[in-house]
Amino acid sequence: MPESFQMPKQLTVLGLPVHLLDDYPGWLIQRLNQRKGVHVVTLNAEMSMTAEQNAALATVIRQADLVIPDGAGVVFYLLLRGKRTRRQPGIELAEALLRRSLPTPADSFSPDRPLKVFFYGGAPGVCQAAAEVWQQRVPGLALVGTQHGYLTPEEQPQFRQTLKDLQPDIILVGLGVPRQEMWIAEHRHLCPEAVWIGVGGSFDIWSGTKTRAPKWLRENHLEWVYRLYQEPWRWRRMMALPKFALRALVHSRS
Repeated sequence: MPESFQMPKQLTVLGLPVHLLDDYPGWLIQRLNQRKGVHVVTLNAEMSMTAEQNAALATVIRQADLVIPDGAGVVFYLLLRGKRTRRQPGIELAEALLRRSLPTPADSFSPDRPLKVFFYGGAPGVCQAAAEVWQQRVPGLALVGTQHGYLTPEEQPQFRQTLKDLQPDIILVGLGVPRQEMWIAEHRHLCPEAVWIGVGGSFDIWSGTKTRAPKWLRENHLEWVYRLYQEPWRWRRMMALPKFALRALVHSRS
């Protein structure tokens, strides 16, 4: 069995786990083939700092089956400790998983069946628009349903029943941090063999409602600058980034 399909190597960032793999989507597909469910958390600096103030979120992250180094700050933290790793943005993991969701004879680690996909989250209309984009990108994609993230409490029971009846294999949840992580932890029992991933604002990107940072910004770990440009109201939340960097430097000398 290739090394990338063995148990992930686990490191820690501010007391939170981070799992390292050579092929994240391939590992997830193997788990799906084995009918083993996975909760994926996409860890970045902002989430790490939020978890320090939110014990429930910290518990969810520690109990997740796979925590990927989504943010540049997490990669920087590990580098200061002599652990060189590459960033794995959650949106790119989700995209790779969707592209590999159909059986492919040439791929030794492709799914043994078409993987059923469900999108949940975003504003009304956005999730459906994102789904239509992906049905064009991956002809034959087994997208079994979408649901925006503005359900009333009265509508939630029927939605939960829908998930239970459909039993999707891949469930992408875009409710924002920490709501999506908490929601997945509470409801993953509905589809125990599924891969659940909190994808934040990915539906906005895929639908064209918003744009992702240019590649040169992403490659230079400055995607957060572009996000702040698009959403200036996030500046208070972005204050977590310098605090995280300071913590990383202090911890590296301890």
